[in-house]
Amino acid sequence: MTPKKKTDPKDSTIARDYAIVEASGTQVWLEANRYYDLDRIHAEVDETIRLEKVLLINDETGLTIGKPYIKGASIELKVMAHKRGPKIIVYKMRPKKKTRTKNGHRQELTRVMVTAITKTDKVKKPASSTKAKKSAPSTKTKTKEDV
Repeated sequence: MTPKKKTDPKDSTIARDYAIVEASGTQVWLEANRYYDLDRIHAEVDETIRLEKVLLINDETGLTIGKPYIKGASIELKVMAHKRGPKIIVYKMRPKKKTRTKNGHRQELTRVMVTAITKTDKVKKPASSTKAKKSAPSTKTKTKEDV
């Protein structure tokens, strides 16, 4: 038997920093400095897009799961190109009726590069003022219980 190789956690093929984002109606696993093909996004080439619907982030601080989205988290994408996917053939035939239709479809895609995965941990607390707030005159109507 050959000895098992010990793997260093730094060398593992498991992605360390990644995010799961809702984009184009689907959930997509994104990693920084990689490119992806998403459904067509209405943006110009070399334009930067920010996605706010972040469902999950795994980074050096740990795993963060949103309910449903993570507040303050965003993904920056740079649009590289607009292209079309591979052709898909749709063939329909009704036997014994001499009806046949053959259609093709190519999905419109946008190639994007993930430039940054950011998460802010700052939570806004309501500001408490030391000044007395002006109270509005009461417009309460009397009920049978008050009399």
